[in-house]
Amino acid sequence: MLLVPSIFALVLGDGTRATGKQIVRKYLKQKKRWQIASAGAGDKGERSYGWARVATDSAQHWLLVRKHLVSGEVAYHLCFVPSRESATLGRLVTAAGLRGPIEEDFEFGKDLFGLDQAQGRLYEAIRRHTVLVVLALAVCVVAAARARPRTDTQTPPPKEPDDVPPPEPGHVPLTVAAIKNLLSALNPHQPTLEHRIHWQNWRNRHRARARWRHQRTRLARPLRQPYPQVN
Repeated sequence: MLLVPSIFALVLGDGTRATGKQIVRKYLKQKKRWQIASAGAGDKGERSYGWARVATDSAQHWLLVRKHLVSGEVAYHLCFVPSRESATLGRLVTAAGLRGPIEEDFEFGKDLFGLDQAQGRLYEAIRRHTVLVVLALAVCVVAAARARPRTDTQTPPPKEPDDVPPPEPGHVPLTVAAIKNLLSALNPHQPTLEHRIHWQNWRNRHRARARWRHQRTRLARPLRQPYPQVN
């Protein structure tokens, strides 16, 4: 799956050639062509968008269009579906939702572990730096995954727009960034471990409260277009 610009041209099943923007204007004007589906759980709740798919001249290539439910911003994905595999909308949406975790891993690798900060010029030096960074990232990812069942104490999400906030929001689970910050506190030149743990607990509690309020706000926010739900 490849994210393409709106001016990317495709050949459709009838032999016509059109860009993604032209396809949306010509073939996706009717609301029934769009369906709501979640690309996965995000920090503020389900990442729900309006989705539509368009067949191309190749049975293995599809154009998946994503539309923001509030701003109307449109994104285009060129999808490759192997032969003998079904190209259902739900499957394409699931694949599109995997881009988020992958981009997040690259962001963590660069910002937290210095993946893009190597000054090596030879292949061997770059390879060693990359292996060490990915290894450190993998250790923190596994630690965060194992700690999630014990550290996720969030209250249940709201069900109605007028729900009263809970007195105790709980804590969001430890993330990769949190694990890295706690490990860095073992450095004698950094703040003490007790101070870092206190700060991390306060931050996780604040994020749990903000997440609950974001989810309640979404319940009170009407959609601009009545998209049908994906079955």
